[in-house]
Amino acid sequence: MLRPLLLVLLCSSTIWVSSVTAAVTYDSKAIVVNGKRRILLSGSIHYPRSTPEMWPDLIQKAKDGGLDVIQTYVFWNGHEPSPGQYYFEDRYDLVKFVKLVQQAGLYVNLRIGPYVCAEWNFGGFPVWLKYVPGISFRTDNGPFKAAMQKFTEKIVNMMKQEKLFEPQGGPIILSQIENELDPVEYDIGAPAKAYGQWAGKMAVALNTGVPWIMCKQEDAPDPVINTCNAFYCENFRPNKSYKPKMWTEAWSGWFTAFGSPVPYRPAEDLAFGIARFIQNGGSYANYYMYHGGTNFGRTAGGPFVATSYDYDAPLDEYGLTNEPKYSHLKQMHKAIKQSETALVSADATVRSLGKNQEAHVYSSKWGCAAFLANYDVNYAVKVKFGNGQYDLPAWSISILPDCKTEVYNTAKVRVITGFSSKSAQEDDVCGWIYMELIHR
Repeated sequence: MLRPLLLVLLCSSTIWVSSVTAAVTYDSKAIVVNGKRRILLSGSIHYPRSTPEMWPDLIQKAKDGGLDVIQTYVFWNGHEPSPGQYYFEDRYDLVKFVKLVQQAGLYVNLRIGPYVCAEWNFGGFPVWLKYVPGISFRTDNGPFKAAMQKFTEKIVNMMKQEKLFEPQGGPIILSQIENELDPVEYDIGAPAKAYGQWAGKMAVALNTGVPWIMCKQEDAPDPVINTCNAFYCENFRPNKSYKPKMWTEAWSGWFTAFGSPVPYRPAEDLAFGIARFIQNGGSYANYYMYHGGTNFGRTAGGPFVATSYDYDAPLDEYGLTNEPKYSHLKQMHKAIKQSETALVSADATVRSLGKNQEAHVYSSKWGCAAFLANYDVNYAVKVKFGNGQYDLPAWSISILPDCKTEVYNTAKVRVITGFSSKSAQEDDVCGWIYMELIHR
């Protein structure tokens, strides 16, 4: 009589526990979501730099491009144009944007700041803030910390009320406090360092159930994770060995300035940077930007920053795919995902394949993945690995999700693009272009 009852109680307990969403955590390998380490591929899309009508399409294209996460700043001056007067409508409808990301099945990295830089007017600070008596920005200053904390709590509480943090069943798995504070700490010294420590601890105390990050801040206080922003981050290391290696801004290009050339970063080089970061133990990489969009009105900040914020991103200013960058990265994302189990379950074994070539091998009982790299900027090479021979163009990395088959190389660009014309539509004819560019 007791044994069946005990089994029922145990089964009931198991069902109840599995229905509760655990907090997002991390270890030295990766961010852990629902008990699983994840290799997370992310892209920045700033909601005020596009229209609400564009958001579903932008998010879906990001998902189709192989992303797991949408990253966005929160723009204080757009949300609180006057003290205590808040605005969360139209292009500033943050809740709607986050919910659309969730509906698409993606996660969110919410960079609250509230200083964002972002080539945005006044770095995202509302103009009224500078007239607060006795205020001094981004340092150990009472009036500034009070205003900054009030807005941060406003955003966190709004997300909690809408149940948008992952432990509540929402999509937000990461939050950011402050933004690139290292240069300020270098200039100001102890007061800025004290402010940075305060900001990190204040954020953690808000109990969101997800990790907080601080980009470009080597002294980020535990348990906050410090992260990298740069064109290349393969050699970056977090300030503690038990934190994961994260890249919050992999610059897909650069912002456009009046009187300057339009920036361009080759798809091959951007892919090389991401693949090299992952092969060196990185587990979170975010494209800044994935869709740059437009600086509407007078939102552009900094000298000569243009209205266009295209950024040579995978999705251009108008939300169209920027080829071959979009498709080339999509193929890389697929190859990385095929390697995910091996990447999160083992440490890399690095072996030389030549003067400027090496292999990073992740092997465990759960799988094997290899990255074959050629760092020579001028010459292609043939390398032997395992029982095979592989062609590596200059400045490239090949991904072998099973340690045998090359499914992707960062310098070999293959893009399939569909097109149609009025006459083609009338005749119900579909045409395809197959374009293959192999750079050696």
